[in-house]
Amino acid sequence: MKFEELDDVRWKMIEPLLPPKAKEGKPRFDDRTVVNGILYVLVTGCRWVDLPKKYGDDSTANRRLRNWERLGVWKRIMYALITEGYAKGIISMKELSIDSSTVAAKKGGR
Repeated sequence: MKFEELDDVRWKMIEPLLPPKAKEGKPRFDDRTVVNGILYVLVTGCRWVDLPKKYGDDSTANRRLRNWERLGVWKRIMYALITEGYAKGIISMKELSIDSSTVAAKKGGR
């Protein structure tokens, strides 16, 4: 699958949804670069250690992915993208599909 970095339009939409930068201490590495690195790993399926250096340190990207998941950042971004898609008529319930699989639980499992 081909990976494309976030363009300026998408970045302007996502940036305000990210946690604010700390006012004190060491400045964090560029958010746009890190988000593109995270998306690169998720889209291509590569290992974190194989993240191209232009996206910064792999452990920084991995840590932000996990921290932002814990803070609900990715859910806010997804909600904003879905809302925009509905508003622009790009997404409709007629075209919605869900993929799932069924796995049997072991005896006594949930």
